[in-house]
Amino acid sequence: SRINSVKHLINLILVAVIFGSCKPPEARRPISSSSGTTIEASVLRNKKLIANQESQIKNIISKDSINTYETSSNGFWYYFKTQDTTSQKMPEFGDLVSYDYTIESLSGDTIYSEEETPSKTYAMDQEQLASGIREGLKLTTEGDEIVLLLPSHKAYGYYGDKNKIGSNIPITVKLKVKSITTQNNPQEWND
Repeated sequence: SRINSVKHLINLILVAVIFGSCKPPEARRPISSSSGTTIEASVLRNKKLIANQESQIKNIISKDSINTYETSSNGFWYYFKTQDTTSQKMPEFGDLVSYDYTIESLSGDTIYSEEETPSKTYAMDQEQLASGIREGLKLTTEGDEIVLLLPSHKAYGYYGDKNKIGSNIPITVKLKVKSITTQNNPQEWND
């Protein structure tokens, strides 16, 4: 019986050692931690990029003695090639805007010609469109031709258009508004 007690004691010790050595899994720690310097460096890089592109655009504007440029509150520059000053109908939410367009580099090299870009119809603020082009369309009426000088963050940004426009490329967009069709807004329907 003394032998049984020793065996029982050894078994208890083994069980205690086995359960005592089992620890709950620890959370994995990141290999390295960031102090925010990467984000700060990225912000600084983007500020420099934007400042450089805006400087390029302002240089183009200062050398253009023919056109009168306006500064948009949305961060781009524009001028009208032709403008219907009698029309009051500017596109609103949901309106269908039909337009032709071309895209050039800031130096005037054609990226997309009018032959390469079929007419588009855009449902105002209901579809994705480069923010500068969307905001530029909001400035127009039927028959207007507007030229937009867009820094890359107002055009196709970091990713480009995944075709002819690369990463962080500022562009010139020429828009010809063919028609603006008012869509019925269900909130305005009468019972």
